[in-house]
Amino acid sequence: MAESTKPILEISELWVTFPAYRAEAIHALKGIDLRIDQGEFVGLVGESGSGKTTLARAVMGLVPPPGRVERGRVLFNGRDLSRLDDDARRAVLGHELAMVIANPRAELNPVIPVGRQISNVAYYHLGMGRAETDRLALNMLRAVGIPDPERRFNAYPHDLSGGMAQRVAIAMALICSPKLVISDDATSGLDVTVQAQVLDLLRRMVGEKGAAALFITRDIAITAHFCSRIAIIYAGEIVELAETAAFFERPAHPYSIMLLAAFSHSPVLRARWTRVLSDGETVTTGGCTFAPRCVRRQNRCVVEAPTLRHLTGGRRVRCHFPVESDTA
Repeated sequence: MAESTKPILEISELWVTFPAYRAEAIHALKGIDLRIDQGEFVGLVGESGSGKTTLARAVMGLVPPPGRVERGRVLFNGRDLSRLDDDARRAVLGHELAMVIANPRAELNPVIPVGRQISNVAYYHLGMGRAETDRLALNMLRAVGIPDPERRFNAYPHDLSGGMAQRVAIAMALICSPKLVISDDATSGLDVTVQAQVLDLLRRMVGEKGAAALFITRDIAITAHFCSRIAIIYAGEIVELAETAAFFERPAHPYSIMLLAAFSHSPVLRARWTRVLSDGETVTTGGCTFAPRCVRRQNRCVVEAPTLRHLTGGRRVRCHFPVESDTA
């Protein structure tokens, strides 16, 4: 990735905090650094509760209260969305920055035909006439592979299968040719065949429109086929960042290997890289967040938090003792 390329998204030292009743505040994101350039399809992988959706909302400038951005910044196309007023932010969201969520029916209005809902996005953001936006919406239905688009234009969300509803959500996200599309576990509820079709469609359409994508998922296997780079997030921290081919050839962080082992068919491999707390074992704070579950932890891991260090091949890993120890 050339340094001269202007990033579409640039996240720097981002901390997001949620207050807790009679307890210390919860740091949902802890010092996130991530850059996405035009044309990139970047995968963000982590288990439930790792901070994936919080990061997506922070990028959109929509961290739900009482959560707040404690420090750091998010620049989208050179602008800090958190500094925009509500009207200016709404003008960006859905136009230049769009999001596809896991449950499209929660995003679609049940009493408005899906074609008109797609048309409304263009009508609001692009300033076109209604006939023109309806025509553009119909073309988008064709582009996302909806069968019989003229009839489906007037269908309601409950008339559609899960796969078709997700295609409609993608059409809504892409109709204004956004610069960045965020997919937040958008295919998790689909069967494998439809999932592959929707992901291929999303990647192709993002590429055709010269955009970029942040693909958030719990399924690390999917990223091998659709992402140019992979970021692994654990407990609010990015613990590994690498080009896709390099990552799958030799993952460096024990958590990354544990995720891959979870998808393997080898019980021996899963057992080798999976550690659970034993009865009576306590977890100390101040060190590596993954140390309690790490099969490679040493005394240093318990008392000293690792930084995101560089390895060969442009990879970065947050670990004192990465599996590949030769540093750049």
